[in-house]
Amino acid sequence: MTGISRYEKAVLSLTAAFLLFTGGWFLARQNMAAPYEVTTARPGTEQTEMFQSGQPANSRPDSLLEGEVIDLNTADLYDLERLPGIGEKRAQAIVAYREEHGPFQSVEDLTQVSGIGQGILDGLREYVTVNGP
Repeated sequence: MTGISRYEKAVLSLTAAFLLFTGGWFLARQNMAAPYEVTTARPGTEQTEMFQSGQPANSRPDSLLEGEVIDLNTADLYDLERLPGIGEKRAQAIVAYREEHGPFQSVEDLTQVSGIGQGILDGLREYVTVNGP
């Protein structure tokens, strides 16, 4: 380190110390365990109370809620996609069938939709109904 002044040596030493300290601090933070998040709910609570755990009240769930039943004649694409075994394409096929042929008369009419067979229908029976027009 000949040829540099005492001031430059001090600056280099302080810079090296700073880099070592911040690098160690960063690595220590990476290895820390994340805090646990506990959510509780009382049996029989309203659906709106379920959204108090940090989700906005106007957000929609990605899957069916306990005891929820979807009406095939009034459900939109989002609600249809939440049904087990129904993805985006099958949900679009259900809506297209409903627009072309009118409302479903029974849950069994769902087998008329392309891509839905008896096996899928059996898995959906407890989650769907045909009440609305």
